[in-house]
Amino acid sequence: MVDTAVRGALYLVVAVLTSIFINVIRQHLPRPKSEPPLVFHWLPIIGNAIEYGTDPFDFYRRCRAKHGDIFTFVLLGKHMTVCLGPEGNEFVLNGRISDVNAEEIYGPLTTPVFGSDIIYDCPNAKLMEQKKFVKFGLTQQALEAHVPLIEKEVLSYLASNPKFQGARGRVNVSAAMSEITIFTAGRALQGAEVRKKLTADFAELYHDLDMGFQPINFLMPWAPLPQNRRRDAAHLKMRSVYMDLINDRRKSASHKVIVEGNEEPDMISNLMNCVYKNGQAIPDKEIANMMITLLMGGQHSSSSASAWIMLRLASQPSIAEELYDEQLRHLGPDPGRAFSLSDLSRLPLLSNVIKETLRVHSSIHTLMRKVMRPIPVPNSDYVITPDKVLVSSPIVSHMSSEHFPNPEIWDPHRWDDHDVEDMAGDDIVDYGYGATSKGTKSPYLPFGAGRHRCIGEKFAYLNLSTIILTIIRNMKLKTVDGTSSVPPTDYTSLFSRPVQSAEILWERRRPEYL
Repeated sequence: MVDTAVRGALYLVVAVLTSIFINVIRQHLPRPKSEPPLVFHWLPIIGNAIEYGTDPFDFYRRCRAKHGDIFTFVLLGKHMTVCLGPEGNEFVLNGRISDVNAEEIYGPLTTPVFGSDIIYDCPNAKLMEQKKFVKFGLTQQALEAHVPLIEKEVLSYLASNPKFQGARGRVNVSAAMSEITIFTAGRALQGAEVRKKLTADFAELYHDLDMGFQPINFLMPWAPLPQNRRRDAAHLKMRSVYMDLINDRRKSASHKVIVEGNEEPDMISNLMNCVYKNGQAIPDKEIANMMITLLMGGQHSSSSASAWIMLRLASQPSIAEELYDEQLRHLGPDPGRAFSLSDLSRLPLLSNVIKETLRVHSSIHTLMRKVMRPIPVPNSDYVITPDKVLVSSPIVSHMSSEHFPNPEIWDPHRWDDHDVEDMAGDDIVDYGYGATSKGTKSPYLPFGAGRHRCIGEKFAYLNLSTIILTIIRNMKLKTVDGTSSVPPTDYTSLFSRPVQSAEILWERRRPEYL
């Protein structure tokens, strides 16, 4: 019995070593000129998964130094062809639908979380119509109404949450900003009725649904894992919450909700009145799924960005005090004065803090497209074939000295003489949801580019601006150890964020307001 076990183990070792040997030999064989260079890897199938998963940005940077802007690596059996720099972003993110496809990549991951018949579980033309529908909450009038709602949510959180009781304290900033951003986005984009539902029970559902965005689900979203069972159950419960709200609206004379004695149009009422180009009203199930998507879609990036902003301001209190002084100069000293949308345009440093944080701390490090047919790469001999997944990584351009001097340094003042729109260029296109800048040629792409560019970009800036403006008006910040260091980035999720738990110290500017 022992000899059999030893022989079995020996055969296994020999088989593994043989497969490694064959894999290495294959990589040293001559490759066609049409194939981009292949990143060396010892293990077949697993490929470069470990070094990529540990730190994708560092992995891309090292591969770029060795192979140039275009190379292929192996990720759990998939061949990922990476195209870096503004030209690479243009090639991947501005590709024609007949050449590259996002739905094939993201659909299996997002559909169990968001639901069917929306986003990546529908034809691209239908997705463009859905984007157009939700722009109801992104009009100039809507944005103006959002600012006081967001400020009120932040003030309420700072006044009532146990984490901010007393004159000073210590807080897990990632957890706090996750809660604040879901409350502000829920109230502003989804309305008062939905905001009331954002209780501890709803937060638990959100967490279980959010766990569906695990890296393993890119490969096996169907796997019978405990977190996937909780994900599926949470989706059904969350959808039922929205379905109940929709049904109640349909029973009433008006689709709108009453807030402080007045009817308030909100996203549910808007979607209930929207009609696709084929004449079909949006089915209630799709409305519920779109509401789930709206709640979750931008929360990850806003939560991560706001946490990084707080950490950076705590690490450089002088910048935080510059922000406070900027408020005093342009908005006056009255601590009770409510903010308005027009106020935000008068605070350039606040805008620069957000731009710089999104440059250094992009929440999404990898954007992918499935190759549908052979695509020649301009100005090269390469042809990307359908067995590949195309990859763009805007953060590599963000952190390149070719475009940003001293890119590793977080310096909001680098934007004093630059404008994001100038960097994006003036290529305006309408993909079906309104005119927008393609932006694909820009070295700065915090919200993606092309037809899948995030339409909530303006709201994200507004939400982050109002949150940070309100906190800085009321709080002084500093790091726990008194240094200027910030925590490393956690890449274990699909969304880059500060390593848990990242804590800072806060102190109220006016303890008398307790």
